[in-house]
Amino acid sequence: MREASWNVGRGILMGAADIVPGVSGGTIALVLGIYERLVRSVRAGSSALGHLLRGDISGFGRWFRAVEWAFILPLAAGILLAVLSLASVLESLLHDHPEEMAGLFTGLIAGSVVIAWPLVSRWTSSRYAIMAVVAVGVFLLLGLRGGTTEDTVSQVVNPTMVAFFVAGAIAICAMILPGVSGSFLLVLLGMYGPVLDAVNDREYATLGVFVIGTVTGLALFSQLLNWALEHHHDSVMAALIGLMAGSLRILWPWPDGLDSTAIGAPGDDLIVTLALALVALGVVLILGRIGRAARAAHSSVLTPE
Repeated sequence: MREASWNVGRGILMGAADIVPGVSGGTIALVLGIYERLVRSVRAGSSALGHLLRGDISGFGRWFRAVEWAFILPLAAGILLAVLSLASVLESLLHDHPEEMAGLFTGLIAGSVVIAWPLVSRWTSSRYAIMAVVAVGVFLLLGLRGGTTEDTVSQVVNPTMVAFFVAGAIAICAMILPGVSGSFLLVLLGMYGPVLDAVNDREYATLGVFVIGTVTGLALFSQLLNWALEHHHDSVMAALIGLMAGSLRILWPWPDGLDSTAIGAPGDDLIVTLALALVALGVVLILGRIGRAARAAHSSVLTPE
């Protein structure tokens, strides 16, 4: 029961992060020490679904049992609870206090980079290069778009069903990819407004296509990411660190918080913004220690005497 409560809490943190354009649930999973465990379970679920679609019942049962349901279900419940209960609160704070909130989340991502650094067991010149290339590439790519919200990025008008499918497949990857949130990817694709309209207007056929896209995208991406972590763990982690570092461009508080990717000089709210960033950094480091303990405990359970 205690473990289930912990997982609901973790899910709430992940769900809250996914609401913010520059943060993702994957980042929180990394900080909390459950990232690779999450990827393995998602991959097992997608494998089970693939076997079921092919009519392989025994294969479906084998992969279905490989999913840590006692871990995944409370986590999913927490994510859903956060999205339903915290979305309006966070959106209001981001609107009314853009610089301060951007500073808070900058500290969160900076702390996540610190937490993720030791996950690379051996740093080599090639891994430093991977991290640097990804960080610089993401930083420059984000600068190609002037804004990061629905109000600052033009949205697609009358998108086709294919567009909703592709948008779902791409956006869901952010759930297990640290550094960028699904909502931010939808904004960049110009599909945040159309998806929100479909939800508000109860367009169930459109939402069904979007959900199918999310399932397809998550199934394919989780397989790829799990394989990469198993065969090229340190290189993948170096790339993820670079992704998080490059995504800090979204969260730079000045001049307009999360409404712009422009880089300006610190403004009048410097002291409060810096204080919030340092508080977030400290909280993340504490959560990181808890996450390392949880990861060690989980590994000891899985390792036979």
